[in-house]
Amino acid sequence: MTDFNDREKAFETKFARDEEMQFKVIARRNRLFGLWAADKMNLSEVEAEAYAKDVIRADFEEAGDEDVIRKVLGDLTGAGIDVDDATVRQELEHKEVEARRHFIESLD
Repeated sequence: MTDFNDREKAFETKFARDEEMQFKVIARRNRLFGLWAADKMNLSEVEAEAYAKDVIRADFEEAGDEDVIRKVLGDLTGAGIDVDDATVRQELEHKEVEARRHFIESLD
């Protein structure tokens, strides 16, 4: 019976570790995404950092990525930047790959 309990505990630990890693990757992705949008809007370095934090916070509004996409797309459009939904979504995907790569490299 202890083998089963040990295995169950190992799976729970792995699940918790994987969830924590995913949370960190998404937070980094959102920061990079916010910095990308800030660059498009020609924000200063200080403004860009503040904007990236706003993008991270926007992700807590609802499950999924729609809240982040809606915020960035709305802000870019509001700033007069010619960008469409597909471009924003594609950039979000690129930033997730970049964030995952950064995180994996930091483990080495």
